[in-house]
Amino acid sequence: MSCPLFISLDGPKGTGKTTLLEAVTKVLRADNKKVIRLCEKKSDPFRGETMTLVNQFARDPGRDLELRICERLADSRSWISRHVLTKQPPDSIILIDRWYPSDAAFRRLVPFAEILQLNLDRSVRVPDLHVGVVTDSEVSWARAAARTRGLGSTVIHSLAEHGACSRAFEQAVADHGWVLCRNEGAIEDATMQVVSEIYSALQGTRWS
Repeated sequence: MSCPLFISLDGPKGTGKTTLLEAVTKVLRADNKKVIRLCEKKSDPFRGETMTLVNQFARDPGRDLELRICERLADSRSWISRHVLTKQPPDSIILIDRWYPSDAAFRRLVPFAEILQLNLDRSVRVPDLHVGVVTDSEVSWARAAARTRGLGSTVIHSLAEHGACSRAFEQAVADHGWVLCRNEGAIEDATMQVVSEIYSALQGTRWS
């Protein structure tokens, strides 16, 4: 394999992505796989400036401002694609917490098809495997409410908004043929589903 296997886990808030990433990483490393864990926001050198716009959008939403946010995020992913992803060992599995599929949940005014094209036009790395992690919106809302940081969203403040984001994301998963992981039961079940999909992707690249 000439480059690492690149896998994104995306989805609305409170669906258990971080817990799932940790569990998947543990299983893969126990099988002697070289796993690199990345987080989009922590790898983005321009995140501070973008969040200034996000905070402005939260106070005064509008399509033009949301489009600027989408463009900035796509520019950042292009930078990460060139300067971070290319530096990873060729025999590794890269697991990233959020990538452009997440915009299908959080961007309300700009159609996701337009956002997707922004990323493709900037040569943002396309994951070898997209995993969309979902739950019923009431389940993820309750999970988030139990956390110290709560939902942790700048732009979503009600169950109704969270539900709309969850439905939009699940529709994007269906439209684009991404792997749907419904993380409402035991974490072991979701973990083994994702691990199985990763091994299938590895076989598809003729590397194991």
